[in-house]
Amino acid sequence: MARDGAVYACQSCGAVQTKWSGQCPACGVWNSLVEEVQSRPPGSLAPSKSAKAVRGLAFEGLESENPTPPRIATGVDEFDRVCGGGVVPGSAILLGGDPGVGKSTLLLQVCASAALRGVSCAYISGEEAVEQIRGRAGRMGLAQAPVKLAAETGLRQILDGLKRDRFDLVIIDSIQTMWSDAHEAGPGSVTQVRSCAQELVRLAKKQGVAIILVGHVTKDGQIAGPRVVEHLVDAVLAFEGERGYPFRILRGAKNRFGATDEIGVFEMGDAGLREVRNPSALFLNDGGERAAGAAVFAGIEGSRPVLVEFQALVAPSAYGTPRRAVVGWDSGRLAMVLAVLEARCGLGFGDRDVYLNVAGGLRITEPAADLAAAAALASSALEAALPQDCVVFGEISLSGEVRPVSRMESRLKEAAKLGFGRALTPAAGLPDVSPVSINSASRLTDAIRRIGDQAWS
Repeated sequence: MARDGAVYACQSCGAVQTKWSGQCPACGVWNSLVEEVQSRPPGSLAPSKSAKAVRGLAFEGLESENPTPPRIATGVDEFDRVCGGGVVPGSAILLGGDPGVGKSTLLLQVCASAALRGVSCAYISGEEAVEQIRGRAGRMGLAQAPVKLAAETGLRQILDGLKRDRFDLVIIDSIQTMWSDAHEAGPGSVTQVRSCAQELVRLAKKQGVAIILVGHVTKDGQIAGPRVVEHLVDAVLAFEGERGYPFRILRGAKNRFGATDEIGVFEMGDAGLREVRNPSALFLNDGGERAAGAAVFAGIEGSRPVLVEFQALVAPSAYGTPRRAVVGWDSGRLAMVLAVLEARCGLGFGDRDVYLNVAGGLRITEPAADLAAAAALASSALEAALPQDCVVFGEISLSGEVRPVSRMESRLKEAAKLGFGRALTPAAGLPDVSPVSINSASRLTDAIRRIGDQAWS
């Protein structure tokens, strides 16, 4: 029998139940309900002893005589780009990523770089001792940065320290290790994560200090804990990286002060993370002729154009059911492109294995990559290589039409800057003057015929 005031909170979705059960009724996860004791039943609004001292709600207008404080430029340009031009004072940012991807390394570099520019910074870790952080900073060449360090998990001690010593930027690594003595639940539970995040966000708003929270992720790639934490903060950033690749992508998933589709590119090395100023050159292979099954896609990530190589392999299937494997692209999108190639272009894939890969570990999500994927698949199936200096982009409809995409001029300029001289593009929406030679196609059959016949201008 449950104790008075006890509820059962799901550690996966945060749903609260009054009785324990083996499976969460909200999300269906087994053995995720954990007993948590509350001071009073949920939803009750018991009046406090100091209710008479509470003042009424004061409203203010939109206009203000106080100037807007400038953003905090950390000096790590790729990080500032994703944040929208710098960190906004008084904001709360949640950074999530897989274990070992480099979250702590990135934030230590951001903190040290900002401190060297005169920003008052504090780095509070609940996972490492102070000496461990110092050792990592020494290996990265950041030992001289005037960053204040602390190793603490108690929320009360952290709040007291931040109220006593004023900082401009505070790193909390990580929110899952923080613990509040106002709740009996253990660190990392839904109640503790929600309560600690709420108190830290409230401190950021009241004192005007920018706080960056590190969040662990689940095996599905979602930030662990209740989703309410993502609603509380002003920005949610995801730090991504494929195992075996040194490249790391910082991607904005939510940003109240900037664009949500910006990316920052880093390369992991012995001395920490290095900013990549030109991601296109990083994701392309410079040497040799282009092999059959490869197509260079001119994409847009946030505000910057990025060139990346699509690699396809179409081979006879050794089993009754052919395989479909894709890395870096949506598998549903691949199935659609294969269906259009079969129905509209006469290319058969029913008895062939199909493998599609985006080189460099980058994940592509925009529909403009349809034509590049189709070109790579057709190139492999027909054993006809695309020209070495050709880029491809365009959206494919189910009718086989090649549709125009946004920012075509920026894609072509990026291709010309990297030495590409031709482009396979949609026929509509092209700029009046192009820096490269255009091979346009209004339908997918025209593009596939050009690849098979090697009819390039």
